Amino acid sequence: MSHFIDRRLNSKNKSTVNRQRFMRRYKKQIKHAVSDAVTQRSIQDVSSGESISIPQKDLSEPFFHQGNGGKRGKVHPGNDSFVTGDKIKRPPPQGGAGSGEGEASDQGEGNDDFVFQISKDEYLDLLFEDLALPNLEQKQLDKLIEYKTYRAGFTSDGVPANINIVRSLQNSLLRRTALGAGKKRRINELEQQINELRQVKKPNLILIAELEQEVETLKNRVRHLPFIDTFDLKFNNFVQRPVPSSQAVMFCLMDVSGSMDQATKEMAKRFYVLLYLFLTRSYQHIEVVFIRHHTQAKEVDEQEFFYSQETGGTIVSSALKLMHEIVQERYPENQWNIYAAQASDGDNWADDSPTCRKILEDKLLPWLRYYAYIEITNRPHQSLWREYEKLTETHPEFAMQHIRSVNDIFPVFRELFKKQAA
Repeated sequence: MSHFIDRRLNSKNKSTVNRQRFMRRYKKQIKHAVSDAVTQRSIQDVSSGESISIPQKDLSEPFFHQGNGGKRGKVHPGNDSFVTGDKIKRPPPQGGAGSGEGEASDQGEGNDDFVFQISKDEYLDLLFEDLALPNLEQKQLDKLIEYKTYRAGFTSDGVPANINIVRSLQNSLLRRTALGAGKKRRINELEQQINELRQVKKPNLILIAELEQEVETLKNRVRHLPFIDTFDLKFNNFVQRPVPSSQAVMFCLMDVSGSMDQATKEMAKRFYVLLYLFLTRSYQHIEVVFIRHHTQAKEVDEQEFFYSQETGGTIVSSALKLMHEIVQERYPENQWNIYAAQASDGDNWADDSPTCRKILEDKLLPWLRYYAYIEITNRPHQSLWREYEKLTETHPEFAMQHIRSVNDIFPVFRELFKKQAA
């Protein structure tokens, strides 16, 4: 009996090919489960793997069977319980369906949902699929120039890993043909002369021997032509050319004033965790600037942005002014794609809301690629929302969304950063 051992390098002894095929086949159900899972996670667990459950009914395999073709007549037995037009109630659920709900029963059978584990990378790939930063443009070269490697023909020098075998063998054939062509032509002439001398009545044996010796010498020279020489070797040539750098910076502005209760702050943090994971995973060269504000704004690091307990009153314009100062100092518009996302509960000092709109309209939006404002509240919209609504009429790069509960976070995030049609 033959035994086949699969030694392919698959993680955890799983078939990677079959796993990828399965995920492609049930991608719709998996993405739906991932979207549901992201709203149920804590901030610390949002970037880990996930257990995905697929209903048993979605795993049913299609099959061919004989259909009821043609016209048929059926006679059904009558009954004494129903008449035409009666509505039949749905039968009560039976036990054994595998859903984990309902009461115990002495009848019924079924199958549990299919559950499997996806890795962190698979989870994030599915989570951020079809998302992109809007209006991203290539900017002029920065001091840190990016290079891209291009093929640039062939060269006579290089490392063995870059040898072009086909071109080297072609050169070898051309060289051997060129060096041996004259000798082969001389060999054919001598062999023809030898044949003519042997056909006469009294051949000159001494001359024939000399000619045969010359033929043998020429054949040895042809045989000793090297099959490949250092002159024949050709190597693939690669050059690096500078390419425009699509540099981007994302400003994250979060309201941490006293009106933001713990649940609202938690939803804002969830949104920004998704945004941070999306940016750092999808874009290699991107900077993130974190700004927290109450009555005063302050640039902070990632740890302080998500976990600081500082609070106070509410003056939203302080964050916008600080953002404008940072843009002027560190991010020239002709070199950077500038983005911003602002999260707030909408509560602001009434006299400050028109100032916020004016700062955005005059100082920030003309230089920004995209600005997203997210208001997290169950209350009616206040002055800040009404002032920002005026900006949407004249600035297509300004977007607003409303989050009422945790379940709205991911749909709003996808709506703000969905990939635009070319």
